[in-house]
Amino acid sequence: MTSMMAVTLTILVTFLSVLSSASCARMVGGKAEIPDVRTNREVQELGRFSVEEYNHGLKLWGNYSDNEREKLNFSEVVEAQQQVVSGVKYYLMISATHKGVHKMFSSVVVVKPWLHSKQLLHFAPASTSNTKQ
Repeated sequence: MTSMMAVTLTILVTFLSVLSSASCARMVGGKAEIPDVRTNREVQELGRFSVEEYNHGLKLWGNYSDNEREKLNFSEVVEAQQQVVSGVKYYLMISATHKGVHKMFSSVVVVKPWLHSKQLLHFAPASTSNTKQ
């Protein structure tokens, strides 16, 4: 019985060391940069979704004809990070135009593919002193 436990323990330790070496480059739950965001369709669509949700909120907050001037036009996502949570949380730096002027906005979106859901958690003008989130 003792040798069986030793074999089981050895297999378990080997399995855990393989798992930890495969994931050591990225901490579970930590943010990771998304490379090539300008060519990443999914990230660009999430940026467009963020701006559309912001504009939709303008409609809900008041007379849309008055808010038409406040409406943003999506340009592109210029930076992105992702974090595995209950789904995937995306931290986006978005370029959009407001009254013809390019401005930067930060956005946080959670995607839960198994529920076919996207939720905008945060959307605001980006801080000029710190554009990284």
